[in-house]
Amino acid sequence: MTRIGAVFNPYHHAPEELRAAVQVAEAAGVPELWLWEDCFRESGYASAAAALAWSENLRIGLGIAPLPLRNVAVTAMEIATIERMFPGRFLPGLGHGVQSWMAQVGAKVASPLTLMREQVTALRALLAGEEVSMSGRYVTLDAVRLDWPVDSAPPVYAAGQGAKTLALTGEIADGTVLVSGLTPAEVGAQVAQVRAGRAAGLGGDTTVVAYVTAAFGDGAAARVIAQHGDDAVEVSRGLCGTPAEVAAGVAGFTEVGVDAVILDPAADEPDFHGFLRAAGEVARIVG
Repeated sequence: MTRIGAVFNPYHHAPEELRAAVQVAEAAGVPELWLWEDCFRESGYASAAAALAWSENLRIGLGIAPLPLRNVAVTAMEIATIERMFPGRFLPGLGHGVQSWMAQVGAKVASPLTLMREQVTALRALLAGEEVSMSGRYVTLDAVRLDWPVDSAPPVYAAGQGAKTLALTGEIADGTVLVSGLTPAEVGAQVAQVRAGRAAGLGGDTTVVAYVTAAFGDGAAARVIAQHGDDAVEVSRGLCGTPAEVAAGVAGFTEVGVDAVILDPAADEPDFHGFLRAAGEVARIVG
């Protein structure tokens, strides 16, 4: 079954807007609300914890938080704490960070892929309740084990855009988050890179989450086009129209291997709460 969700964008919405969005999303039947942590905006973990506290059934995705900003033991503590308080509803995701921002805070590393490999590997082991010792290029742990482990570790997502990063996310993480603005064919190519990495790494199934630009109602196509360019063909980089039309368009992404389509409102979305209600309708239709 295809998962459907919606995005709370930290560029367009201040932290104090999150509570109302969570309440609208849950009432509308949106199964998942995803947010992310970009420098220098909302804290991802604080926002996720608050959103979970304000809801009963809504799953909250963090897609994504930058790995270099935290020691991996701290990240494990953050995730385990949230998971214990709200079991099964937190979907944490991580990335190697925008390099210019990482440089601003003194956290830029010479090899972001090595950092991702070491941190995600250590994180999954810590969340699995293991005692971890590691002496890597960027991660050093000496007999570290969570004192408050989780009963069931949440899936750890990773994100990327380049071929090497996508292959790595497939290899070491439980799932991959793909950015919006891609056509179904482009998404399919990235899914193939992820799954090739999976076959070379952990093996078995992996989950692909794709952010997809979406707009509803009057002027929907124009808003999608404006988001990604001034050529009408750019509407294929998103979904637009009625909830039924958007729901039908979801198939274009699931057919190329996407497991979860997370509807990302266009930058000039005039009615975000209305967008969330429409996303809930899409979820019901896709079912």
